[in-house]
Amino acid sequence: MVTTDIAQLSRECNAWRETLRSYRDEFGQLKNRLQHLAGNQTNRDVLLEIEHLDNQFHIQLINIHDLKQAIKLHQRKFDTEMAEINNRNLNEDTTTDHERLYNDYQQLESTLSEVKQEFSHFANHIE
Repeated sequence: MVTTDIAQLSRECNAWRETLRSYRDEFGQLKNRLQHLAGNQTNRDVLLEIEHLDNQFHIQLINIHDLKQAIKLHQRKFDTEMAEINNRNLNEDTTTDHERLYNDYQQLESTLSEVKQEFSHFANHIE
């Protein structure tokens, strides 16, 4: 069994979820901005890029939601685990899950950054 600071894991989960909420809001705004930019476009290549970016925003909003839910379930799992065993030790599988979620979180942040850069480049090009 691995001794882990439950409060630290809980703080990390809360911070990840809060950041994901911010990303959700930001990507919703970017999607709206893209729709506004799309209004006057007639060039086929520009319209294809708009469609691509719209799809990326949609996919990433789903990814944000799914990871946020996975983190929420993980937090409930270790809260339940701690209540059941009534001490400060977590199952090793729980800590492994936490590390996996952190890796997923970092990967998603990287992907979101790439999509934001792609959109920024596109928006600067057509404005």
